[in-house]
Amino acid sequence: MTEPLSAAAFFAAKLAYETDPADLAAARAAGEAPLVIDVRNAAAWDQGHLPQAKHAPLAELAQRIGELAPDPAAAVVVYCWGPGCNGSTRGALTLAELGYTDVRELIGGYEYWVREGFAVVGAEGRRRSAPDPLTAPAA
Repeated sequence: MTEPLSAAAFFAAKLAYETDPADLAAARAAGEAPLVIDVRNAAAWDQGHLPQAKHAPLAELAQRIGELAPDPAAAVVVYCWGPGCNGSTRGALTLAELGYTDVRELIGGYEYWVREGFAVVGAEGRRRSAPDPLTAPAA
């Protein structure tokens, strides 16, 4: 029988495989730029996506990851719509099963990236919304 995880081990493991919008933005600002992959469909991508993200819809991810990240040790962050969408979880699982070792899921996804006031790029160009005071401190 497997030993149950301690609370500390559980939360340490969780943090090893997740990142949030503020931490991703801070990593990017510090020059630690993981490859960010949006696994949503084309209409969602056109509506808006994270700057510098690569688009690989979930159904195409396994076939396209080699062109996006040829090194399975590359740092990769996967996102979908938000907390109500498990596409990023499925994408991260796909990458892990393919041997990618530094894969994280962007918790909150696109929704919380936007709600925290970070820039997005859409069909009409780059834009930024005011931060939602329920998700980010008022400036």
